[in-house]
Amino acid sequence: MAKVEFVDVTKTYPDAAQNAVDHVSFSVEAGALCILLGTSGSGKTTLLRMVNRLSDPTSGVIRVDGTPTVDQDPIALRRRIGYVIQQVGLFPHLTVEENVRVVPSILGQSASETSGRVDELLQLVGLEPAEYRKRFQRQLSGGQQQRVGLARALAADPSLLLMDEPFGALDAITRGRLQDELLRIQRETGKTILFVTHDVEEAFKLGSQVVVMDQGHLMQEGAPVDLLARPANAFVGKLVGSANVLRQLEYLPASAACESGGDSSAPRIAAHATLLDALLQLMQSKRRTLTLEDDGRDIGQVTLSGISNVMAAARQTAADQAAEAAEQEPLPARVEGAAPTPDLI
Repeated sequence: MAKVEFVDVTKTYPDAAQNAVDHVSFSVEAGALCILLGTSGSGKTTLLRMVNRLSDPTSGVIRVDGTPTVDQDPIALRRRIGYVIQQVGLFPHLTVEENVRVVPSILGQSASETSGRVDELLQLVGLEPAEYRKRFQRQLSGGQQQRVGLARALAADPSLLLMDEPFGALDAITRGRLQDELLRIQRETGKTILFVTHDVEEAFKLGSQVVVMDQGHLMQEGAPVDLLARPANAFVGKLVGSANVLRQLEYLPASAACESGGDSSAPRIAAHATLLDALLQLMQSKRRTLTLEDDGRDIGQVTLSGISNVMAAARQTAADQAAEAAEQEPLPARVEGAAPTPDLI
């Protein structure tokens, strides 16, 4: 069973020119780290906020654990869903320990019952309990505050975690470290995570599933490599950089350049390695061919020309989609009274 299901979900606000979310359907399986990716105003945060009933759909159904959200008590629903936002919102008059214990306290658990849990969570997010437990918000850096916010969201042991651009205000180094921490936590706990971002690099680094939104519409949903190798349209291709050679090399698997044949004496590379790994290995070994293997079985070969063909195909797809999009653009309206444009012979 899917952990979260969006079924023909539409959200309309009064006096709005268009729907904030327009007939969106997709599912998030348990244990997935699903990225909602799009530019500002694309509807990604609106989708997220409807999961824990901070807002409700105008039409359509959102199910959590198989039950429509509108049939669940909003307070009870929110207590079993973790929620992390960009401005983490720690209570400044409470210590780190007290902030983390907020939700368990609301659920009736005493300080003695949750003391060990607080230490466990602080260690999980990379904060030494003895050093940070008694600190206040003003004594923490921005990255440390985000770690405490994540610990607080995990305190009631929710199976579902919602994250709305939680690392967007952090510097690049701190952001990268927290992304690594989140991946580690997700591997260790198996939580289902819905994560909103406008950053493609962040989406590709974190997501096992990426949902691309634009102006309330779902443009494409799939694994990062699917979006990169087979963008559904020019918007998706431009957003994810499907014609970007470096991004292709960094994220596409070596199997994308698989060709028939092989040389038993050639160096070997795993099918799940990236094209960049394959390119570097070809250069370092000074060989023309690598043998591609999957679970110890030879499945073909990778060559420089094969990698080049993948890059060329990506650029051609991007060019074709851009041309198709340009053809679909409406012609500019004729200005009343303007002289007609002469025919070009």
